[in-house]
Amino acid sequence: MLVEVSVVEQRYDAVKEVLADGLSVTEVAERYGVARQTVHRWIGRYQRGGLGALADRSHRPNGCPHQMPAVIEARILELRRVHDEWGPLRIRHALSREEVQPVPGRSSIYRALVRAGVIQARRRRRRKADYRRWERPAPMELWQLDVMGRVFLADQTELKVVTGIDDHSRFCVLAQLVPRATARRVCAAFSEALRRYGLPEEVLTDNGKVFTARFGPRDAEALFDRICRENGITHRLTAVRSPTTTGKVERFHKTLRDEFFSKHTFTTIEEAQQALDALVEDYNAFRPHQSLGERTPAERFRLRAVESPEPAVQDPVETSEESVAPAPPDDLRPDGHLRKVDGNGRIIFAGTRYRVARFLAGELVAVRIDGDIVRIFHGDALVKAHPRRHPVEKEEVIWSHHRR
Repeated sequence: MLVEVSVVEQRYDAVKEVLADGLSVTEVAERYGVARQTVHRWIGRYQRGGLGALADRSHRPNGCPHQMPAVIEARILELRRVHDEWGPLRIRHALSREEVQPVPGRSSIYRALVRAGVIQARRRRRRKADYRRWERPAPMELWQLDVMGRVFLADQTELKVVTGIDDHSRFCVLAQLVPRATARRVCAAFSEALRRYGLPEEVLTDNGKVFTARFGPRDAEALFDRICRENGITHRLTAVRSPTTTGKVERFHKTLRDEFFSKHTFTTIEEAQQALDALVEDYNAFRPHQSLGERTPAERFRLRAVESPEPAVQDPVETSEESVAPAPPDDLRPDGHLRKVDGNGRIIFAGTRYRVARFLAGELVAVRIDGDIVRIFHGDALVKAHPRRHPVEKEEVIWSHHRR
């Protein structure tokens, strides 16, 4: 008759044969089909813990050298609690800025969030094979502009947001709240952006009436088109019902809704604009973007300028001197170094070429440095703004000679 014997009983029998019956370890090991070291280990466990010590133990290792420390995991969960819209990549960037060592990987942060029940595990969506991302090779080549609605104050008064994004760097050049998105208000916000950042080569908008008279009377010209024409800016329009063409500014709208307007309520438009300006400053200078390789828009703007000292951009359409741009604020009026525009519409400053405009060939322009921005003036008009591409040392030499 066969009797089933448990693993613990077999090990106990082997230990008894050695300790009680006096058999050798080698002989017992051969009978039970195990190594001599295993029999010695059974004997030691029995002597230390009795019969219960002969049961199977967990195979889990005592330690894991690459396991995430509990302090870092707690910090991850705290960041997610404070910023519930942040994903693993955004949390990883925040940890790196806090100089946490070692910085866990994206997958490790994702698993920590799943373990804590903060997010639900799901399969990653594969990118479509026919999807193609496009962007301009340098900043200030193209701005994407749009108007976002369904923004409400505390008393349910609806506001509109006029927005603008630089296509290459994702830098927000315009985020202005207006009571109604009339052509005059939209154009006033656009003109203010031109005064602040200079003239882009092109702007891309949808077919809204505030931007174009494409579907209006044939002889009419929209005010926005007039501003573009008089400043040598090429105005490009999307195809009808094609919101993905202006996908970068649309994605910015999603950020505004999810992280700003859905979480804050304001009583006045002035209060909302002040908070929006603070968000834009954080968005440009501190918020990393996955599409930019975890760089910030401002950082991408400067780094691209270093990588491409002579970007291939189209020359502006020739126009009159008086229609270059509105007069800038007093703190931006020129007091810099004079340069003469060459036949190709460029100047050389600190050993670096900067594009101005071909229609200003032969004219004197003033160069002024504001932080990392090179602003170029013709008379009182700001005609161009570039990221600084020249070495600071050469600039200091120029200004020292200029003061003499």
